[in-house]
Amino acid sequence: MAALRIVYLTAGAGGMYCGSCLHDNDVAKTLMRKGHEAILIPLYTPIRTDQDNASEDLLFYGGISVYLQQLSPIFRWFPKRIDKWLNSPKLVGWFAARAAATSAKKLGALTVSMLDGEDGKQSKEVRRLCQWLRHVEPEAIVFSNLLIAGCITTIENSLPGAQLVVMLQGDDIFYDSLPEPFRSQALERMQIIARSVDVFLLHSEDYKKRMSQLLNVSPERMKVVPLSIDGKDLLNIKRNPSTSRPPTVGYLARIAPEKGLHLLVDAFIQLKSQGLIPTAKLQIAGWLGKQHHAYWNKLKSKLNAAKLQNDYKFWGTIDRKQKVEFLSEIDLLSVPTTYREPKGLFALEAMAAGVPYLLPDHGAFPEMHVKAQAGRLHKADSVDDLASALREMLDDIQGTRQYSEKCRNYIRQHATSEIEASAVLKAITLE
Repeated sequence: MAALRIVYLTAGAGGMYCGSCLHDNDVAKTLMRKGHEAILIPLYTPIRTDQDNASEDLLFYGGISVYLQQLSPIFRWFPKRIDKWLNSPKLVGWFAARAAATSAKKLGALTVSMLDGEDGKQSKEVRRLCQWLRHVEPEAIVFSNLLIAGCITTIENSLPGAQLVVMLQGDDIFYDSLPEPFRSQALERMQIIARSVDVFLLHSEDYKKRMSQLLNVSPERMKVVPLSIDGKDLLNIKRNPSTSRPPTVGYLARIAPEKGLHLLVDAFIQLKSQGLIPTAKLQIAGWLGKQHHAYWNKLKSKLNAAKLQNDYKFWGTIDRKQKVEFLSEIDLLSVPTTYREPKGLFALEAMAAGVPYLLPDHGAFPEMHVKAQAGRLHKADSVDDLASALREMLDDIQGTRQYSEKCRNYIRQHATSEIEASAVLKAITLE
């Protein structure tokens, strides 16, 4: 295959480690190793990864500038030198790291305006991006989600030969949380934008079916590609199935209600209160935004009220070195999401480290489980079923630890970045 120039447009996550950003970074690096020119461009805020960052020192749709242009027409006429300063990756990154994350409920009007593309209030940002793309002349442009693709019709006219690709990986979660009338307006625009997309990439048949119906898009235009990680360091973690460490369950995801930490905390408290596995421990790691401090404080109070102060540990945000340490100290991963997870990168990271999973029976997880057979599924949203499965897996801790090689075989055979990059190239070139 001839070398391709592929631009990845990836929405930054306001200074936090974001699974989508980590994923796009890994795939872009792998495409580079395969001899292609993969250019990773952040939108809104710089992306943050826990490995080598492959993104360019550029930023389009800078979060500060986009917000100000939404706020007042005055900011839509600022001279280029001020726009350049407002879109500086260093400035936006500094601001994003200190600002509280904003929920979708407060971003309805901005979301609709962004989906309007050149007809929205951020039209000069669209023109700036298109001018840069015309200079680069990529064969393919990959958007990390549909919500950032409001400019796609303008790009289609500016670069008629470029393949326009959208990775769907959680768009519906944000869309569902928008209040009316913005929710209906956003869906109408998303369906219009979808008509200009050449191919959609997704990571599960479940999500393909749901998004095909939501966007009114033929399933033939949607390609399921393997979800992957660059987990060489995790695969090298040495595990001892006969270790005398107390049986330990871990949670590795954002600290947020939709990730279901409250379900795991309730199940852990239930397990401990029954005295069935008195030595069991709980380890919790993940980014905690200011908007979810009250949520975590409530869970912490629950654990302390149950007199489990010495039975859990909160790591907070962890870097790569700490992630290796965290995964080395747990026997089982549980992230009981309350929504139908379209990806589940945290499960792949755990499996690469030889850690089996206990996950809800919805979203992408049943498909993964059929191939991996390296853990268990529990009934979604059921504390009792989660507690029962947790008890069984921690009670038979030696049996649970024996899943380790199955976990790693799944990653090697189905979920490496090399496997996904090849699938992405095939989908983009329509071979």
